Amino acid sequence: MALLRSDVPEARKWDLSTLFASIEDFEVCFKQVESEIPELESFKGKLNEKTALDCLRKQTSVFRRIEKLYAYSTLSRDEDTANSEMQALNERVMMLATKFSSAVSYIEPELCKIPCATLKTMAESKEYEDFSCMLEALIRQKKHILSAKEEKLLSETSAFTSDFRNIFTMIDNADMKFGKVMVDGEEKELTHGLYSVLLQHPDQKVRQGAFEAYYAAYGKLLNTIAATYAGSVKKDCTLSKIRKYKSAIDEALYVDDIPQKVYNNLIKAVKKGTPAVHKYVKYRRKALGLKELHMYDMYVALTEDFKLDLDYPEAYQKVLEALKPLGEDYLKVMQKAYDERWIDVEETQNKRSGAYSLGIYDSHPYVLLNFQKTCHDIFVIAHEMGHAMHTYYANQAQCFEKADYRIFVAEIASTVNEVLLLKHLMKTADGEAKKYLLSYYLDMFRTTLFRQTMFAEFEKYAHDEFEAGRPLTSDGMNAKYYELNKQYYGPGVIHDDQIAIEWARIPHFYNAFYVYKYATGLTTAVNIVNKLLNEEGYVEKYLKFLSIGGSMYPIENIKVADVDLTSSEPFDYAMNEFKRTLEELLTL
Repeated sequence: MALLRSDVPEARKWDLSTLFASIEDFEVCFKQVESEIPELESFKGKLNEKTALDCLRKQTSVFRRIEKLYAYSTLSRDEDTANSEMQALNERVMMLATKFSSAVSYIEPELCKIPCATLKTMAESKEYEDFSCMLEALIRQKKHILSAKEEKLLSETSAFTSDFRNIFTMIDNADMKFGKVMVDGEEKELTHGLYSVLLQHPDQKVRQGAFEAYYAAYGKLLNTIAATYAGSVKKDCTLSKIRKYKSAIDEALYVDDIPQKVYNNLIKAVKKGTPAVHKYVKYRRKALGLKELHMYDMYVALTEDFKLDLDYPEAYQKVLEALKPLGEDYLKVMQKAYDERWIDVEETQNKRSGAYSLGIYDSHPYVLLNFQKTCHDIFVIAHEMGHAMHTYYANQAQCFEKADYRIFVAEIASTVNEVLLLKHLMKTADGEAKKYLLSYYLDMFRTTLFRQTMFAEFEKYAHDEFEAGRPLTSDGMNAKYYELNKQYYGPGVIHDDQIAIEWARIPHFYNAFYVYKYATGLTTAVNIVNKLLNEEGYVEKYLKFLSIGGSMYPIENIKVADVDLTSSEPFDYAMNEFKRTLEELLTL
C-alpha cells in the first residue's frame, strides 16, 4: 500500500511556500486578479503605439499572477487527487484563466490594425523591448489574424472545436472495455496500464492475448473513432483555411517558423535509415528465441532489467555524476534543486501518477516524481530535471515575456540528460548490463525517432486527403497505416492484421503535427551530446541555448548549439548513431 503523505520526510516533498505562504495568501491574490481582469477591457478600441504599452504591461501583470495561482492549485491537487477542496481550487483557477483569455482576445486584432512600419518601430524601441518578440511575431502573423469580431467569435468556438480530443479521451478512458485476459493462470481485467505491462511479459502467449483483446475493443468502436478523428482533421484544415494558410501543416510549421525542409529532412533521413531498424527487428527475434516475431513482441526486454537498487539520494547523485560534462554551474543548480525541495519524490496515496516538470517564472520549477528503486526511475530523474533546468536557465536570462520556450525545443534538454546518463552507465557496464543499456538506447530511437516519424507521415496523409477533397474513411486510414508499418518495421516481423488500426488509439493525433517534434528533439539531443563529450568549450554554447527561452524561433535557437536542422547532417548523424549502437550490441 502506498505511503501516506504524512509519513514522507519534509526533505522529499516539494516546498510550495515560494508560491504562496498559505491558502489565505492564495485567496488574496485570486481576488486581486479577479478584480483586475475587467480593467483589461478598458483599453478596448483604444490601442495605438502610445496606449498599447500600458495595456501589454497590465496583461503581463495579471497573467503572471494567474500562472502562480495555476501552479499552486495544480501542484496542491496532484499531491492528493482525492482532495475535493484542491480540485475545486484548481477548477476556479481554470475558470479565471478562461475569463482572462476572453478579456484580452481583442488585443492582437487591434494591434494588427497598427501599420507594420509602426509595429516595427515599436518592436525596436527601448520601451517595448520586453514585447519585441511578440510584436515581431504579430507582424509575421498579421495576415493570418482576423478582425476583433472574428477573433472573438473564434475564441468562443474554441469551447467546442477542441471537443474532438475530449470525445476521444472519453471513448478511450471511460467507454472502452477490453475484457479479461489470462495472466499466469489468473484472469485479469485488461486496462491501458496493464496492457503496457503485459507487452513486456516474458510469455509470448500472454502478450498475444493482451494484444488481441486490446485491439478487438478498438475494432468494435472503429467507426466512431474514425468519425471523431476525421472531424478533428476537418477542424484543423478548416481553421487553417479561415486564417488564410495554404494548409493545416503550413499553419503548424508557420507558427514556429519551421521551414518545410526540416519536416522533409526528417522523413527522408528516417526512410533512408529504416534498413537498420529492419536489422534490429530481425535481431530481436533471434535474441528472444522466437520462431516468429509479432508486433506484440516489440516491447519485451531482450535482457533482464539492469539492477540499480539505489535509494533516492544515491540515485540523484548518480545523475549528478553523469551530468558532469554540463559543467560546474549546471551541477550547482541541480544540487540547489535537491536542497531547496523543488522535487516531490515519493509515491503516496492518491498522488498523481507518472512524472512531470512544471515551470513558473516567479518561482523555481517544480518536479513531480513517484520514485522507485529501478534503473528506469533514475532516467526519469535525469529527464524531468532536464526540463526543470531548461526552464531555470531561460527564466534567469530572459524577461517574463521572452522566457517561455516553444514546444519544438521542449524535449531536447530532457533527452540530453537521459543520453548523458546512459553513456555514463555504459562506461562501467558489461555483459547483460551493457546489453540492457544498448537495447534501451536502440528502443529510444525506435520509439521516439522512427515510430514518431511514422506517426508524422500518417497524420500528413490524413490532412492531405481531406484537403484534396477525398473522404477520410476507416478503411483508407487502416490501409495507409498498415502500409507505413510494413515500411518502417520491415520483413523481420509478422505485421498482424490488428496493427492496421493502431492509429485509432493515438491521442497525440488530436494535436495536429505535434509528434514530429519528438523526433527532431531526439535528433538534436544526440548531436548535442556528441559535441558535449568531444568538443572542448562546447558547454558554454549549450548553456546559451538553454538561456534563450522564447527570445528566438526554434530553428535559430538550436543553431546556437551548432545544430542546423535545415541541413541533412544532424539527421544523418542520428541515423549513424543508431547503426553504431546496433553494431555494438550485435558484437556482444
